[in-house]
Amino acid sequence: MTTLRLRPEGPADTGPVRRVLATAFARPDVAAPPEVGLVNELRDSDAWMPELAMVAEYGGEVVGYALLTRVRVKSDRGSAPALTLGPVAVAPHRQKVGHGTAVVQAALDAATELGERLVVVLGSPAYYRRFGFSRADRMGLTSPWSGLGEPWQALVLPPATSDAAAPPQGEVVFPPPWAKV
Repeated sequence: MTTLRLRPEGPADTGPVRRVLATAFARPDVAAPPEVGLVNELRDSDAWMPELAMVAEYGGEVVGYALLTRVRVKSDRGSAPALTLGPVAVAPHRQKVGHGTAVVQAALDAATELGERLVVVLGSPAYYRRFGFSRADRMGLTSPWSGLGEPWQALVLPPATSDAAAPPQGEVVFPPPWAKV
């Protein structure tokens, strides 16, 4: 019986992750989807958190990927850490069988274990709602994508302690690699 294995990305996974991203986001008008370059640049940035780059492996093959990287929420009270989810990808031949849901949940669980409080994402409300995401603008969060309405979403993760501060509100500032997407 083949099972799905969820784990942080390792050094040997760079090529397989690139293939998953390239096939999942393939478009006839571009040689390499921008998501491939985004992940490569994020790996070399201060936003990279290796324990939150999650792969789904099925039958020894990397078939899914979910990435959480560091962003900052700026307000008149200063700056607070948060995470952004993306890209999320599943190899086309393994889509629609739950691998995407599993790898995203594994990444969110890992973030919760690290004591993270807030995750933002730009994506399908119908898909991300299953994890508890809702409109980010209604949580007091803005970004370059705020004007898109429902696709700009946020999730408050459970606090690690009962005395945890409320999640931050303000402008979400993304690391420079995101400007190219």
